[in-house]
Amino acid sequence: MLGTIVNSIAILVGGLLGILFGNAISERMKKTVIQGLGLAIILIGISMALQTKNTLIVIASLVIGGVIGEWIDIEKRLEQFGQWLEKILGRENTKSNFTKAFVSSSLIFCVGAMAIMGSLESGLKGIHDILFAKAMLDGISAIVFASSMGIGVIASVIPVFLYQGGITLAAGFLQGVLSTPVITEMSSTGGLLIIGIGLTILEIKEIKVGNLLPGIFVAIPLTLIFSYFNLGV
Repeated sequence: MLGTIVNSIAILVGGLLGILFGNAISERMKKTVIQGLGLAIILIGISMALQTKNTLIVIASLVIGGVIGEWIDIEKRLEQFGQWLEKILGRENTKSNFTKAFVSSSLIFCVGAMAIMGSLESGLKGIHDILFAKAMLDGISAIVFASSMGIGVIASVIPVFLYQGGITLAAGFLQGVLSTPVITEMSSTGGLLIIGIGLTILEIKEIKVGNLLPGIFVAIPLTLIFSYFNLGV
């Protein structure tokens, strides 16, 4: 859990710095930096998505995962949780950007190969290098996001800790299932979701990435099935 703890602390510290010193950064600079991060996020997503060995697995994972996600309505649950935190913290101003900041930053910090593979490596091998690197990236991003979107970014520490910590703890039980092909397809599916996050940040198209999150885990049984029947994995 060390990697997840360090990652969470980095987001917390970065968020606090963004809140405290955000006024020192002009709105034009914040917008430009966020656009740059949006483009970088899309690039990361593309590089991850192209690692797939079978696009059918990724497509099927997103379709099935989307159905599950819409049924559960993960995006709505995240928004409700964010609104609840907003009330707890006494930020009920209608102009508050708390919920949007919480949902967006939670998805950005949780979705992706570094979150999944870093947590898996931490749980399976006790090696935290990937999560340490992710902590640096998330900390810098948290400064920029918090300075622009507010305290909701800091609240994203909660789902990040639960999500990555859960994967780390579960990794030991899934050691025999999470083969290299499985992790590859999970990462590729996550890569497409990261592209969706980038498009949302750039305000090109708002995509319900939260409701597509189950697709990352649907890729596990699909990859095993395709491998068993020797269907191109």
